[in-house]
Amino acid sequence: MVQNLANSKLKERREKILRRYPPKRDSLLYILHDLQDLNPQNYLTSEDVKAVSEYLGISVGEVESVISFYSMFSRKPRGRYVIRFCSSPTCHLLEGPRVLEELKKLLGIEVGQTTGDGLFTLEMTSCLGACGVAPAMMINDEIYGNLTPFKVKEIIESYRKKGK
Repeated sequence: MVQNLANSKLKERREKILRRYPPKRDSLLYILHDLQDLNPQNYLTSEDVKAVSEYLGISVGEVESVISFYSMFSRKPRGRYVIRFCSSPTCHLLEGPRVLEELKKLLGIEVGQTTGDGLFTLEMTSCLGACGVAPAMMINDEIYGNLTPFKVKEIIESYRKKGK
């Protein structure tokens, strides 16, 4: 009964997001972003994909191909805070690998994994466009640059204090 109520509310919220945009292919990325943000585990469900496909009149395969192309989208549950670590040549040359190792040690996970408490998911990205402050990472929508192992530790601790 409680699960049905939760599913009903989620469906209502999904439909509200869809109605926010015109039913045109150009709306696809905006809709996917909003639907993913709606999910507390930062991912797109099969129900989301089907609803988008029907609303925009495009195939499920086309929606899936867009999701798989863009690294900001996920089809599997992720942590509340998604950390995208930049792997560009500039970040790599400016001690990125050393900072990444410290980050993995602090989180106790490898790239592509989520912490046991569900707070953090660690992902790599090819470029954040923050070369002037390399090495850099993004946590959800916030970019952090000029990273050092010490600075990364402070940042992660601040997010842990925020908690769930």
